[in-house]
Amino acid sequence: MRIVQVATLVTPDGAYGGPIRVAINQTRSLRAAGHDVELVAAARGFGTNIPDLFDGVPIRLFPARAIPKLGFSGTYAPDLQQWLKANLSATDVAHIHMGRDMVTLPAALAARAARTPYIVQTHGMVAPSRHPLAGIVDRKWTIPALRGADHTLYLTPEESGGLNGVTDLGAKLEQLHNGVPESPVPVSTSENDPLEVLFLARLHERKRPLMFVELAKRLHVDHPGVRFVLAGPDGGEGRAVQRAIDLSGITDALSWEGPIAPDQTAERISRCSVYVLPSIDEPFPMSVLEALAQGKPAVVTESCGLAESITSAGAGAVSDSTLESLTTAVDRLLTDAAERRSSGENALALARTTFSMNRIAEKLENLYEGAVSHA
Repeated sequence: MRIVQVATLVTPDGAYGGPIRVAINQTRSLRAAGHDVELVAAARGFGTNIPDLFDGVPIRLFPARAIPKLGFSGTYAPDLQQWLKANLSATDVAHIHMGRDMVTLPAALAARAARTPYIVQTHGMVAPSRHPLAGIVDRKWTIPALRGADHTLYLTPEESGGLNGVTDLGAKLEQLHNGVPESPVPVSTSENDPLEVLFLARLHERKRPLMFVELAKRLHVDHPGVRFVLAGPDGGEGRAVQRAIDLSGITDALSWEGPIAPDQTAERISRCSVYVLPSIDEPFPMSVLEALAQGKPAVVTESCGLAESITSAGAGAVSDSTLESLTTAVDRLLTDAAERRSSGENALALARTTFSMNRIAEKLENLYEGAVSHA
C-alpha cells in the first residue's frame, strides 16, 4: 500500500515533541510490514543540510516558514503543499498528524480535493478554543478537514469529547493509543549505579518544569546523593528554570542539560533511575512511553492519559497535581530499591504488551484498508 504521512515540523532538537515521535514510529513499523510509506514534514534548524533520514527513518522535509507570534500554529511550507498536490493522486491513503497549523490543515484539505482517502490524528491538539482566531480557522479549515476524513483518531475520551465539541464526528471517531518500539538499548538494572531522577520534555509551562526544580530541592534533603536532571528544548520556561536552578543552592545535584536529539532520547532515558513528568492534562506523552520501554518507573499526575495503565501495571506512581503528592511518590521510589526494581520490570512488560508498535501497525493497516475500500 502506498501511504503518505504528514506531520508539522521536524527540528534537530525535537521541539515539536510527541506528534513527530508518533509519526516516526508509525512510519518505521508500517515500512517494516512491507508498505511503501513516505513521511513528509516542514523542517527548521538544519541550515542548508536538510536530512533525508531522521531517527533512522527515511523522511522528505521541506523548508518551514513562520508567521510571527503564532508559534507552531504559524508554521507553513509552500514547497510541501506543492509536493502533495503532485503526489496525492498516486497515493492509496494519507495519514495527517493534524493540529491547527498551516502545514497539516492544508494537507488534509489537499487530500480531500484530490479524493485521496485520508485519516487524521490530532494528538490532543484540536479542541474547542477561546483564541480569537480559532473560530475563523475552524470554520474555514479545521471542520472541513475533519469532516472529509474517513477516520479521526483520538487518544482519550477527553480528546474525543473535545473533537465533537469542534464538530460532530460520530462514528468517524476511532481510538488509537500511541505505541513505542521495543528498545534496542540494554536496560540498566545495576544497584551500584548512582540514582538519577529525570525530566525529559519541552520546558513549557504545561509540563511544569519549575515544579520539578522544587521537587529536587525538597528531595535533596533526604537524598543528597541523587542527581536531578532536566533535559529538553526551551519551550518558554528555560530562563525561569535556569534561574531557579542557579538560586536552588543544590547546583551540584540539579541541572538542565538542554535539548536532546530525538535519536538520543532512548539512550538518555536508559541512564536514569526514575522518570518524572509533572504535566497536567497530558493526553498520552511519548516521553513516558519511552521511559516504560527502557524499564524505568514513571511518575505522572492523575490527569495524564497513561495514569491508569501505570497504576494497573504497577509501573511507577501516580500523584495528584500538588507538589506534596509528587514529592511523596518520587521519595518512595528512591527509598525502596525493591519497589523501584519491580516497578521498572512492570514498566518494561507494559511497554512490550499494551503499547507494542506491532499492535498499532496492525490497527492502522485495517483502518487504511477500510478507507481505501470505502473510496
